[in-house]
Amino acid sequence: MGFSIETRCQHLADEQSTNSQNSKDHYGAISYPIYQTATFAHPAVGESTGYDYSRLQNPTREHVENVVAALEEGACALAFSSGMAAISALMEMFRPGDHLIVDADLYGGSIRLFEHITRKNGIEFTRVNCNEEELEPFITGRTRAVFIETPTNPMMNVTDIRELANTAKRHGLLLIVDNTFLSPYFQNPLKLGADIVVHSGTKFLGGHNDTIAGFVVTNDEAVGEELRFIIKTTGAGLSPFDSWLILRGIKTLAVRMERAQENAGKLSCWLEEQEIIKKVIYPGLPSHPGYEIMKKQCSGFGTMLTFETESKNAALAILKNVRLISFAESLGGTETLITYPITQTHADVPENVRQKNGITDCILRMSVGIEKIEDIIADLNNAFASIL
Repeated sequence: MGFSIETRCQHLADEQSTNSQNSKDHYGAISYPIYQTATFAHPAVGESTGYDYSRLQNPTREHVENVVAALEEGACALAFSSGMAAISALMEMFRPGDHLIVDADLYGGSIRLFEHITRKNGIEFTRVNCNEEELEPFITGRTRAVFIETPTNPMMNVTDIRELANTAKRHGLLLIVDNTFLSPYFQNPLKLGADIVVHSGTKFLGGHNDTIAGFVVTNDEAVGEELRFIIKTTGAGLSPFDSWLILRGIKTLAVRMERAQENAGKLSCWLEEQEIIKKVIYPGLPSHPGYEIMKKQCSGFGTMLTFETESKNAALAILKNVRLISFAESLGGTETLITYPITQTHADVPENVRQKNGITDCILRMSVGIEKIEDIIADLNNAFASIL
């Protein structure tokens, strides 16, 4: 497709219907309709409109799946009720005795799933710092896949996807990349050799903190078919209305990502100059160890940053005194949010794992929004003043 991604975010929905019987039957609606129905009538025995029951498939859900697949340049996508539902479905692809290598620094919900749900089903995990360590020593005859985030949540570690994909392919392993932090606007792991991409659609794809969704995208038709069987059997598919909300969010993905990234770059530079901040972790800073890799494999540095305060008391004071910025979990919306990983996103992660990854009581994570950057800085400056 010859159009830029900015244009494609607006017009992919015009071209992505796979059901030609129904693709033009929307009365010229610019906004794709919400097919809020549980079931569909059959014309006759053995005949179908292409849709039978919304747990199996629904036109609105199919439409958002096709749009997300096209943005990631994948063959197929599946839309789930949440990002964790998407990752849970991926784990259903594996069998007792299988072994997965997972990044040491992951979203706390993924760690909780692997340790408390998937592991009890007989699947084993090895945690590896994938941006620093060689994978070969950890690969066994039972290893089936590698699961990473890049950048990671919340410590913003960056992994070379192409290099890791080459290693995985040499050993016949699937490479699964959680692409939530950058969205398909800034990074396309499938083009770099990954086999499966996962998203929390709640975040940048939705973009307005008003719905929860998850996506899995792949170029492997066999993987897609297996996941389609899992989603219809477990009933984890995204509802028609939530599918429409994601479609609406994607319309503004490009402008949101560009504005928020511009803000994040300015904010990270300002934070580096503040006395009470010991460290700023943003992959758009040349000082970040993953800066060159990001330039090579991404079209942008994203809107997420993490910083370390001088003390726990300083971190707590910032959380208490911000006014414009909301102290809240989640990310990727139009509003700037600040999160305390140790009690929020990573509260269920064992302390020794948090400490090893650098997640201390001095660490704060920010999802930078699209407000005027001077207002964001002024809010933080006021919060900092309460400490000094």
